[in-house]
Amino acid sequence: MTNDQLFDRARRVIPGGVNSPVRAFRAVGGTPRFIARAEGPYLWDAEGRRYIDYIGSWGPMILGHGHPAVLEAVTKAARDGLSFGAPTEREIELAEEILSLVPGLEQVRLVSSGTEAAMSALRLARGATGRPLIVKFEGCYHGHADALLVKAGSGLATFGHPTSAGVPPEVTQHTLVLEYNHVGQLEEAFAQHGARIACVMIEPIAGNMNFVRAALPFMRRLRELCTQHGALLVFDEVMTGFRVGLGGAHALYARDIPGFAADLFVFGKVIGGGMPLAAFGGPRAVMEHLAPLGGVYQAGTLSGNPVATACGLATLREIRRPGFFDALAARTRTLLDGLLAAGRATGVPLVGDCEGGMFGFFFADALPQQYGAVMATDKERFNRFFHAMLDRGVYLAPALYEAGFVSAAHGEAEIAATAAAAREALAAA
Repeated sequence: MTNDQLFDRARRVIPGGVNSPVRAFRAVGGTPRFIARAEGPYLWDAEGRRYIDYIGSWGPMILGHGHPAVLEAVTKAARDGLSFGAPTEREIELAEEILSLVPGLEQVRLVSSGTEAAMSALRLARGATGRPLIVKFEGCYHGHADALLVKAGSGLATFGHPTSAGVPPEVTQHTLVLEYNHVGQLEEAFAQHGARIACVMIEPIAGNMNFVRAALPFMRRLRELCTQHGALLVFDEVMTGFRVGLGGAHALYARDIPGFAADLFVFGKVIGGGMPLAAFGGPRAVMEHLAPLGGVYQAGTLSGNPVATACGLATLREIRRPGFFDALAARTRTLLDGLLAAGRATGVPLVGDCEGGMFGFFFADALPQQYGAVMATDKERFNRFFHAMLDRGVYLAPALYEAGFVSAAHGEAEIAATAAAAREALAAA
């Protein structure tokens, strides 16, 4: 069947024809591609068309699709049993592997999705501190838990209003939404509410407003204020964890800010290698507030699933090989340089940034630092560019607000083909 036929069929039985909204191509227009298979850096759709894949299942496929070591681990685990609802040794091994890569992290609990991990981390922060307020930043996405589906209003330290129908205002009345990279707002929020703030949750490199870094002075001040007021700093590394570097984004800030450390972490994507798996973790003293030891309840039937943990463990063992991230970062930088060169060659304002195997670009004159600036970039040009690239066999995220991902399977040929396609697409778009 064609992509159009499959989409028509899907819309009869699935709301909007998709099981996650961005897949519907509503932001860019057109018909979503229904993927039949994948291998290495490539996807093939239902019509047999091949694409260079820069979505990578939204981040997890850091090794590329179908890596032999991962396939072997998953196949063996599946033969032994798909799910037990009981502890396994592999859960311990995966937890130990994660702890070994993140200094200061003492315990983790495995769950099945990034949303579940973020939601649980917030409950834990509130339970550990006995405080009600949480702080998040406009443009940072932490999953679709009710308390996090909020947007910022105008003015300083505005309490969030629900972004989604079905979320009562009472649920978000304790969620404070601030502007990303705005130190002044941060300081005033703590001055007004510091004694009631349980935690601040942040994407250190925001990947859901494309690719926007938290500036060093902003992150330094955030850490100082959390320490001063007894709030927990929660790093949401669902996207950046083990993707921008072996120690995640946390290692980057710890390198540049003496004594820097987050209090809680949220992980996903890469730690599952493409299977449904996520985790949240922190110091033992905080994690012991979780049931069965403490009064903060969290549970999950498929948490620590034996096939998912096999997939994640095999992935983490591959990416910690010497030189892996140096090579991945160089590959990503070459891709971004090629895109920016295409912009210069065609006279199109194009800026971008990258770290490890994650990148982003904007049709603008300067890199945005906040969500409002991202919203002001040239959306219509992006939409034209997206379709022009898709027509040339390059699959980018179908929305201006999503970061892109490079894998170890992307070689010189794929990077060069992408840069050439970009030059043609920009000239046409």
